[in-house]
Amino acid sequence: MGEQQDARALDYLYEAGLLKRYKRTGWVVAGVPAPESIADHSHRTALTAAVIAELEGANPERAAFLALFHDTQETRLTDIPYIGKRYLKASSNAEVTADQTAGMPEGLARLIGGAEAEYEAKESAEARCAKDADKLECLLQAVEYREQGTDTQAWIDTSFAALKTDGAQRLAKLALDRSPLAWMHEARDSKPPK
Repeated sequence: MGEQQDARALDYLYEAGLLKRYKRTGWVVAGVPAPESIADHSHRTALTAAVIAELEGANPERAAFLALFHDTQETRLTDIPYIGKRYLKASSNAEVTADQTAGMPEGLARLIGGAEAEYEAKESAEARCAKDADKLECLLQAVEYREQGTDTQAWIDTSFAALKTDGAQRLAKLALDRSPLAWMHEARDSKPPK
């Protein structure tokens, strides 16, 4: 591999850093005072994908990997709110990913492009789990913001309706009736391990 190809791989990592700064615009529209970043969302989406995949009998590692790359195109497109997409003719995620990976080592470009293609096709069990993880993570975040006083019911309803896997649907139903801090209260009240 040449220095130029390594530089393109490094550039991709710097570009991905933008995801830590870009806020999820749907939460800005909802009036959330300090909304999560795209990277915040992608991190929990990857964890959520692993959980759903395990519940569904799919490969958790692959589902998490696909979820990690699911919004990387937003470094160039930004996080366009759902309603805004009705008025824009944006490039496809495949086109953006191809531009992002141009000039990289061939195997690396294939790895990243393959993750994008598999996720978008939704044909593998892992891609379906990763896609549901994206929606479930949005629902979880909406529940958390609702608990903090922002009206996010539309996001909860839309996310719930989009879920396809049984595992994601079961977790979403629980999330609607369980406090986001229930884990903390249970941990506080349990005896520490010896």
